[in-house]
Order: sequence, then C-alpha cells, then structure tokens
Amino acid sequence: MPNDFLVRPSAPRNAVVIGGGVVGLATAIALQKRDIAVTLIDSPPPSPTASWGNAGHIAIEQVEPLASRATIRSMPRRLFWRGGALSLPWRDIGAWLPFSLRLVAAARPARFERGRTALSDALGDAMGAWRRLLDRIGAGDLLVEDGHFIVWESAASAEAGRAHWAAADIGKAAMRDATSAELERLAALTSAPVAGAVHISGSGQIADLGALDKALRAGFDAAGGLRIEAKIETLEIANGRAVAVATDGTRHTGDAIVIAGGAASGALMASIGQHVPIIAERGYHIQSAATDWPHDMPPVVFEDRSVIVTRFRSGLRAASFVEFGRSASPADPRKWARLRRHVAALGLSFVLPGTEWMGARPTLPDYLPAIGQSDRAANLYYAFGHQHLGLTLAATTGDAIAALVAGEAPPFDLSPFDLKRFGA
Repeated sequence: MPNDFLVRPSAPRNAVVIGGGVVGLATAIALQKRDIAVTLIDSPPPSPTASWGNAGHIAIEQVEPLASRATIRSMPRRLFWRGGALSLPWRDIGAWLPFSLRLVAAARPARFERGRTALSDALGDAMGAWRRLLDRIGAGDLLVEDGHFIVWESAASAEAGRAHWAAADIGKAAMRDATSAELERLAALTSAPVAGAVHISGSGQIADLGALDKALRAGFDAAGGLRIEAKIETLEIANGRAVAVATDGTRHTGDAIVIAGGAASGALMASIGQHVPIIAERGYHIQSAATDWPHDMPPVVFEDRSVIVTRFRSGLRAASFVEFGRSASPADPRKWARLRRHVAALGLSFVLPGTEWMGARPTLPDYLPAIGQSDRAANLYYAFGHQHLGLTLAATTGDAIAALVAGEAPPFDLSPFDLKRFGA
C-alpha cells in the first residue's frame, strides 16, 4: 500500500497502547504528557513479563549489537550443553533456525556498523529519559546511577575480558579497573576467586522492578489513563485506519494505536500482512528475599558464568541464559538448576532454592528494536523487539513514539528501526 495515503492527525486527542510492559507504560505516559487521552490494554501473562523479570540493569554500555561476527564465533563455546548460557532447544528448531540464518546475515560488517551507530544514537539520552520519566511520576528514587562491576575468576579470563571491554564501543559509559578497596569488597561477596574486575560507570539500575511497575501504573492512572485487561487477538484495517479487536469481539481504535506487546507483537502485525521475524529469546532467574548482600552494591556480572547478580529492595536476583524458542514452550528446569549451582559455587548470600522465573525477550535478528509508524494504517505505530535493552530504552522509546504521534521530531533517528528493513 503506498505511503502517500498516511496522514497523521493534526491534533491527536486519544491513543490506544497495546501492551502493559515497561515500554508500553513508558509510551503511554509520554503520550499523556502531550495531553493525549490514553487507553492501555494489557493481558497479563501467567508470570511477570521480561519487563519485570530482568536484571534491572540500565545498560547504556551495550552499544554494539549482539548480531555480530564476534557473537557468531563465540556461539559454539557458549552452548548450554557445553556449560554455557546459549540454548537452542531441538523442539523449537522451526523457530530458531530461520532466525539464526537472518542473524548471520545481519552480522555482516556493514550492517553491524549501521546497527552500532543506530544504538549509539538511541542510547545517547536513555538515562536522561529515565530521569525525566521517574521525576514526572514522583519515583526518582528508583533510578540508581552507580554503574556496575564485571568480575572474572581466573587470570586468563580477566586478561581477555579487560581486552574485550577496552576495545568495545560503550558509548557514553566508561571503564576502569576496580580499585583495591573495590576488589576487597567484591571478594567478600563470593567464595570464588576474584582474579580481576572492572567498573563500568554511566550505567545504572532500577532499585526494584516490582516497585517500578507499581509506580508507572500509578503515574498513568493519576494522569487520567484508562487501563483495560483484555487480549487483543487481531488487527484490522478499516478506511485506512487500524482497529484492535479483542478476543470477545470488542473493537478499539483511536487517533493512534501503538503496538508494544513484546514477543506477541509479531502475531498482531502479521494479522495485517506485516510479517516480522521476531523470536522469543527466553531468560531465567532465581531470587532470594533473605540476603546479606549490601544494599549499595551495584549489579555484578560474573562474566565467566554469564550470570548477573542484582540487589533489589525485594531481594537478590541471579539471572542468565539466552534460550531461543517459542513463548508457549514449557520452561526448562535445568536452567534454574544450573543457576543454583552457580550461586552455590560462588558462595553468594542467597537462600536456595529461591523463587523461579522465566520470560521471553522480544528479539529481532539484527538486535535492533522496531520503533516507528506502520505503512499499513495512518494511525498505527509500533514499539517492540527491544531484546536485552527493553528496560534501558523504554523511556526514550516512549518519547520517540509520542513525538511521532504528535507530529514532532523524535529524540533520535528512527529510520534504522523501521520494519521496512525486513521487507515487512
């Protein structure tokens, strides 16, 4: 369908946001800031989404897309059956094999460089966007800007790890060796050897993801937002405008409809012929409410084990794994078992077995999100596919979508994030 039929409303008055994760909530609040009445439609899954099950890390240092030649070269040694964090379940080969072929194509040097430039631009004000969003809803205390540590357990891995991070593009973040006092403090957290560590400054964390969820919903409600619990089954196009249709047949439309449904967004876009190569990239965590881990310790990445440990107000969380598959596939208990073995081997202040969680990161083959306006309908926008950067990019993504809807210039160039890059 030609693009010239698309006309933005000159003064949008209302919007529907589909998806109540962190990207959807941030987008809804950004729209409200422009005096747009917002209806948020969400169908809560059986367990919390990736928005609330992640490590809480604001990862502004993750400038280089994971779709890279270096990632592909490292995959064999990172496979789960070899002790690594990468899992490719045979039951889901129909999902991850075509995705993997697209990832290989996206890892070509020219595409990688374009992706790196795009992510650098998007991440440039990610922390500032979070400050503004949280201040707006009176929850500024939830953003902690203390950076994070990366720790290695052997001299060889410390040397290789330092060299990797020294050569990497980390945007506005900065790396330095941990001081002797910091090394002593890190060593006190674990019974494993600490052969080396670096501190990344400029990154941060959310003090508690459950509290963030509540604060965003409360801020949205206080600004007059309407929340509806329903499952949107399909999209339809009527007279050049998108309509969201719920499972009970209820139809929802507005001056803008924003698809921010995470891994489920692909099926919605496919219902109007916009096929998106998204996959459920699943992660796992265990969490202990009882812990002596210091409240002021930033997140710690035990890089030899691909485990990140974060102290939240609600307890200590250990997270890991990249499992490519389908959202509906059952969880793999071996992942939680291995996390427990890592926690035990590290001697962390963690009461086992801990509570279990598994959730799906919405991931596209080039490891860039999809942010923009659809060419299928004048009122249809999308914000999904943020992979490991959903929390990091949520606030600035919300600003970008709200600017698009209002006919303003977005805070960063959105052309690299257009779905047309997939021929969709």
